[in-house]
Amino acid sequence: MADKLQFGIAVTPTAGDVAGMTALAHDADEAGLDLIAVQDHPYQPGHLDTVTALAHLGALTTRVRLLTDVADMALRPVPMLAKAAASLDVLTRGRFELGAGSGGFPDAVAAMGGNAVRGGAAVEFTAEALRLLRAALDAEGPIAMDGRHHRIGGYEPGPAPAHRVPVWLGAQGPRMLGLIGELADGWISPLNVYVPPAEVPAKQDLIDDAAARAGRDPARVRRLYNVLGLIGGSHRGKGLFGSAETWAQTLAGWAQGLRFDTFVFWPAMAERDQLQRFAQEVVPRVRELTE
Repeated sequence: MADKLQFGIAVTPTAGDVAGMTALAHDADEAGLDLIAVQDHPYQPGHLDTVTALAHLGALTTRVRLLTDVADMALRPVPMLAKAAASLDVLTRGRFELGAGSGGFPDAVAAMGGNAVRGGAAVEFTAEALRLLRAALDAEGPIAMDGRHHRIGGYEPGPAPAHRVPVWLGAQGPRMLGLIGELADGWISPLNVYVPPAEVPAKQDLIDDAAARAGRDPARVRRLYNVLGLIGGSHRGKGLFGSAETWAQTLAGWAQGLRFDTFVFWPAMAERDQLQRFAQEVVPRVRELTE
């Protein structure tokens, strides 16, 4: 688990607004946030490639960490995803974290010629992928696997990352949550509108139980919540809406009661203004409430 709460901002890789995307990342770096999180939906024609976008943002920032939220392994061969992650970590001097998933939209994946996996096959695919990622990122090779979904003939991984790159898994199903406890460094929960707070405790328990069965300390598995909403104003909708104090009290409650150690803010609108309010009004207050 992280030593202290971590806070980040979601940056959409919009091809039509590269200046806006870049400005938001720069603001996050300057404001002292911990993470820039970039979604990965390559089948969206208006989206840039996420790895390429993160390389661009990494070159223009100095301290904020970079996270794929989450990389689609059904469209990205795992050895090449590990290669990209290690390369980004080297280029950003140890600021990259890898969030990965099995591909949440298999029909869209199949339309791009990807390896669309569903159900039990997706769980098997992800278990193999997590083992491959860890071995490749540790760069201790040679690596070989004769799995059902991944057949790797033996190769020397590298380059070695600048630091141990954490591998998070984005998931919500029971068997996938079990893989997090067994094999991953952290859980990336889908947005709060898809996994509402009331559903979180049972999912956390599944991760804890699997970690204990695997001989791991459940407290070492990090937990990230993607939070959609808006700070201030009269706008209402699905997500978290309210004053900065409402946000602070809510996130502090989720940290203490739901055991999240990382929050990524997905502003419903006015991203740059919302980022400043989050960094200046919400984050310090959450830290005060949770000390």
